[in-house]
Order: sequence, then structure tokens, then C-alpha cells
Amino acid sequence: MGSIRTATPTSPVGIAETTPARSATETGAPTRAGIVRALGALGLLGIVTSIFIVSAGASSGPGEYVPARTGGWPSWMAGPLRGLGIGLSNAGFQTLVVVMCVSYLLVLVAASRLPMAALASAIVLANVILLLGPPLISQDVFGYLAFARLGVLHGLDPYTHFAAEAPTDPVYQFIGWPFQNSPYGPLFTLASYAIAPLGLGGGLWAFKALAVLSSVAAVALIARAADRLGRNARWAVAFVGLNPVVLLLAVGGAHNDTLLLATLAAALALTAGAGARGYKPRAAAAALAVGVGVKLTAGLVLPFLVLASPLRRERLRVAVSACVALLAVALVGVLGFGVHALGFLNAIGEQQQLVASHSLPAETARLVGLSGTPVWWRQLYVVGFLAVVAYSLWRTARGADWRVAAAWSTIALLVSTAWLLPWYAIWVLPLTAVSGNRRLCAATLLLCAYAVLFHLSLANPLLNPPSQTVVVDLHSTIPHLRHSLKLTGFEVLHHVKLDLRW
Repeated sequence: MGSIRTATPTSPVGIAETTPARSATETGAPTRAGIVRALGALGLLGIVTSIFIVSAGASSGPGEYVPARTGGWPSWMAGPLRGLGIGLSNAGFQTLVVVMCVSYLLVLVAASRLPMAALASAIVLANVILLLGPPLISQDVFGYLAFARLGVLHGLDPYTHFAAEAPTDPVYQFIGWPFQNSPYGPLFTLASYAIAPLGLGGGLWAFKALAVLSSVAAVALIARAADRLGRNARWAVAFVGLNPVVLLLAVGGAHNDTLLLATLAAALALTAGAGARGYKPRAAAAALAVGVGVKLTAGLVLPFLVLASPLRRERLRVAVSACVALLAVALVGVLGFGVHALGFLNAIGEQQQLVASHSLPAETARLVGLSGTPVWWRQLYVVGFLAVVAYSLWRTARGADWRVAAAWSTIALLVSTAWLLPWYAIWVLPLTAVSGNRRLCAATLLLCAYAVLFHLSLANPLLNPPSQTVVVDLHSTIPHLRHSLKLTGFEVLHHVKLDLRW
């Protein structure tokens, strides 16, 4: 009986001690997860809202964030959001960009706890909003139109002629580079010919739609690649699809870099699976060759893909597939442009003689007290880039992840080039998104942050002030041209002649 009396009261005590502890554990974890999800949802709202206000604000009237406004302010450029009457001041733009960046970081932290449907909806909505707004930050999309119209309407090869040779074309007043040959690959240039008959308004909207479709397709392919590689697909989708550089600069400016984004994503998706059905490096090589037909940059990834397989025979097969695909691209170019099919290489070479004032070589030259950006200083960066590429290829040949190696090489390219434009930062995003490498992710985010700083005046004390504007009077020598050509935001090296001939 004594033992029963002793045991009887101990049972409730045990229950009373264990039940509250278990309840705290069970209720505490969902609370933390709920907070993270709430912050992520707030981040999604912040990105979409800031994109909407920037796009609608830029639509309300001609302002500095739509450079093409210098040619006029037609309704087809302003877009359907113009009637909302939302203004966009310099301070407002900076605040919205900061909100967008902070929101992006919140989404990245919470991405693994957010539904894929919520992430996808935010990405699509942000892209649609940008589609409805005017072309932001850049005039490049009108350059695409000018090259297309040059070939289709004026019978002039854009690889040997430039827009200033057709000064009466309506697109001329909207472009920013009237004396430059096309630096784009033959596939993109020929494809753009189909857009020329649509007129200025139709052509602009076609390029805007192309940028949106390319961006969304790239995100879908990245999600597939990340899932097959065992990475967090939701984080990869958020990392690329909600990145402010992708949205505000690349899609907002209707840049053809989004096509490059899609071809890189396709190559990653084609090499992410296992077995004969999932792992298709030769098809991936063809996708990258198509990317080269848009922009030469895609070719940087090709040798890493070739070296990805540990088997020499497979490497040879991929190399042959890459060469065949590149030859096919070249053949299309020859059929379209004859002996000038590779003329875009000359244009790229000329472009590389310019120095963007916020490129890393220019900024570091200022920091060490150099006058301008000397050629020898730029060459040091080129040597560094080549060293990184050589080491990365060696590592890939010895079994390192080719995606990580290619991503580091792409970052090295962006760091070393003196002609760095902010939307170029998206080139590395697909590779980084599926890499699973934390240091690479951190470096990519820093590069994107730097690209965003280009357009924030609050960063002026940190960054090199733009070069003084050079105004060249052309009216007295070339009739029908605008009174002056303004060259600002970059340097022309001392040994380079500026050719302004008719």
C-alpha cells in the first residue's frame, strides 16, 4: 500500500512537467517561421510596389529616368500608366530603389518558406508592370530599332553603316549612339529585322515584350535546373527573378541581355539532370552558341561546359557540337550579311576602347591618383581576368563544378572590363543561382549592389564623378543632323580617334 501511495502522486507531476515544455517547443517554431514568412511577404509587396511607382512615375512625364525623352514624348513610349499622374523626383527614385533592394534581401532570407506560387506571381506581376511603362535608364532599345530599320528600310548593313547615315528616319531622334555599328550578333540582328515593319511604337513594344518573355522563361528554366541539382528552387527563382538589376535595369530597359539570360538558363537546365534524358551537354552547347549569336559574352561559358565531363571522349563530343553550332550561327550570319557577318566583332573592339566612368578600372585608377584610366592600367585588369579564366578552366578540368568556375570567370570579366554597363551584372546570375556556393552568391550580390549604385546620387561621394560632357558641333558640317552630339559618362582614350565622318 505504501508503494502505491508513493507512486500515485508522481504520475501527474511528470505529466505537468513535460507537457508545457513540449507545447512551448511546438508553438515557438511556427512563430519564428511565421515571422520569416511575413517578412518575405512584405518583401514581395515592397518589390512590386516600388516597381509600380517607378514605372508609373516615369510614365507621367518626360524625366531623367527615360533618356529617350530627348526625342519627344509620344504616348506609345510613355505607356498606359501615364494617366495615373504619379510623379518621380530624384529623391523619390532613390528611396524606391533602396526599398526595392531591402525588400529583395528580405525575400532572399525568407524564400525557402514562401510558396512558389507567391514568388512566381510577384515575378510575373513586376514584369507586366515594367512592360506597361516606358523604357527606363537606357536608350539601347531604340538602338536595336535603328539597326533593324537601317537594314530593312534603308538597305544599309548595320555592321558597316550607322544610324547617322539615315538621319531622316524617325527613330534617329530617340537613339543615343548614332555613330556606332551594331555590336550584336547576327542572330539577334536578323531577328530584329522582323520587328522593323512594326514602326516605332510597335517595335518598342515588341522589344519590351521580348525582354519580359525572356526574363520569365529564364526564371522558369533556372527553377528547373536548381530542382534537378538538389538546390533550393524557390531561392534560385527569387535570386534571379526578383533581382533589382534584372527588373529595373534589364527588363525595364528592354535590353537584349535578357535573351542571354535565357540561353544561359537553358544550358543549365539541359545539364542539370542525370542520365541520357536529363544530362544533355551537346544541346546545352547549342543553346550557348545561340547566345553567342545574340551577344559574344555567352561564348565565355562554352569552354567550361566542354570540360565539365571527366571523360575525354565526351569532352570531344561536346566540343564538336559547340563548333558545329557556332558554324551554323556563322552560316546564318553569312547568308544575312555576307562577308560582313562578323562585323559585330569590330564594333565590340571599338566599344572596348571606351571607358565607362564607373567601371572598376576607372574607379580604382581614381583612387590611386592616376590621370584618367591609362591603357597600361586597363591591361593589368585584362591580365588578371585571363589568369582567373585559366585557373578556373584548370580547376574544371580537374573535376571542379563548371558552373561555379564559369561564374567566377564571368565576375572577373565584369570586374576587369573598362566598358561596364550596370545591366551586364545579370550575366552571372543564372550560374550563381544554381551553384550552391555561398562565397559566389555574396560576390554576385555585391556586384549587383554596385550596379544599382550607378544610378543613385547618394553614392556620388563614393564613386568617380562622370567625365565632363563633350559637345561636338555637327550642324555646320553634316546637314539634317541634330545640332550637337553629347558624349557623357565615359572617357575616350587619348590614342583613339573619334570618327564623325558622313
